[in-house]
Amino acid sequence: MWTQPYRKNDSDVEVGGARPLYPVMLESPELRWGFIRKVYSIICFQLLATIAVAATVVTVHPISEFFVKTSGGLALYIVLIITPFIVLCPLYYYHQRHPVNYILLAIFTISLAFAVGLTCAFTEGKVILESAILTAVVVVSLTLYTFWAARRGHDFSFLGPFLFGALMVLMVFAFIQILFPLGKISVMIYGCLASIIFCGYIIYDTDNLIKRYTYDDYIWAAISLYLDIINLFLSLLTIFRAADS
Repeated sequence: MWTQPYRKNDSDVEVGGARPLYPVMLESPELRWGFIRKVYSIICFQLLATIAVAATVVTVHPISEFFVKTSGGLALYIVLIITPFIVLCPLYYYHQRHPVNYILLAIFTISLAFAVGLTCAFTEGKVILESAILTAVVVVSLTLYTFWAARRGHDFSFLGPFLFGALMVLMVFAFIQILFPLGKISVMIYGCLASIIFCGYIIYDTDNLIKRYTYDDYIWAAISLYLDIINLFLSLLTIFRAADS
């Protein structure tokens, strides 16, 4: 059945009092706004949990010392690094099944938060604060820009292949850096490239949130944007830490 596109001149009864998010919008703006609010609510809880766990790891020094000075701590650290990737597999199959999807999402978030906390535990507070402030400014700015651009008919789906290719190059660069450390300059270059790439991913995933994710994909939408924000923060942390040293 053909559905008439929503237009700015449609009555409030037809659009539910909400303006279309982009031209020729074939769905109810109210439903899409409800979906967007749900996704950002999940992201807020994820970020709050990340801040709480990371702050605990940073402030309670015995936790970080356990991971650094004991063999069991090193093994546990490796487990925490691997856990988010392992959890993504069952989450792919159960992302629409409540409450299993929220339980898996909590495990994913907490394990990643521990990894972020351990990274911050050996970084100066000034560097962490600078990275956090800049991350917040960039995320808010890019989000507002993407909503503004989408309403004016801009589409960012073309960024997908380019960002994926850039991410592959970044991963190879990081692997080479691990095997053959190239010094502080190369670390800063890596951080700058990663920051640019994840800024692009924030725009790309926000555009998908506005136009392409289905209403049942709220978990995947939240994970995508959450990972973009965390990776942007870690990239900026890498730059500031290298510059500070």
